[in-house]
Amino acid sequence: MERKEISKSVLKRLPNYLAYLKTIPDGGSPYISATALAAALGMGEVQVRKDLAMVSDGGRPKVGYLREGLIDDIQQFLGYDNLNDAVLIGAGKLGRALLSYTGFQEYGLNILAAFDVNPTAGEGKPIYPISRLESFCRTYKVLMGIITVPVEQAQEVCDQLIACGIKAIWNFAPTHLEVPAGILVQQENMATSLAVLSMHLQARIKEKK
Repeated sequence: MERKEISKSVLKRLPNYLAYLKTIPDGGSPYISATALAAALGMGEVQVRKDLAMVSDGGRPKVGYLREGLIDDIQQFLGYDNLNDAVLIGAGKLGRALLSYTGFQEYGLNILAAFDVNPTAGEGKPIYPISRLESFCRTYKVLMGIITVPVEQAQEVCDQLIACGIKAIWNFAPTHLEVPAGILVQQENMATSLAVLSMHLQARIKEKK
């Protein structure tokens, strides 16, 4: 299927569809409809139908999608069928937790190594001094960087990654990064996520009173 340009909101929903499809046990119907998927995830049927049509042409009227085929289509669209090599900057507690998490492989992310100003021995993936970052990125043609440094160091690290040829950045530091045009940045703001979760929880509690 020809790859289409889709919005960030759709891109955020696709992994949720994929995760649910993979939890369906074998032995049942090999097909799933947009209606059933929407009901399972508590979403609007029209939205789900539109999202799936963006990434797969395997849907059939009154039948739905062959589940395994839909899984493949979503994975291919997201690039999960091809591992994306990345480097991680900042080997503190959060950085080491991400470095040791093996579940990223399922989503196509392969963290090759971490870099830190004070590298220490780590389990599994290597942790190198920051001075080796550029040569490593150039040698392995790495295009993705993950930032887990303190907020006051984030922009400097971002600039350094871009100078090394990095084209996409996953930022866990709670600050806005200034980047040139053409550089992709995904901001992971835990404080914002917690605030949203707390707001929804308060609303749910009020509804039950």
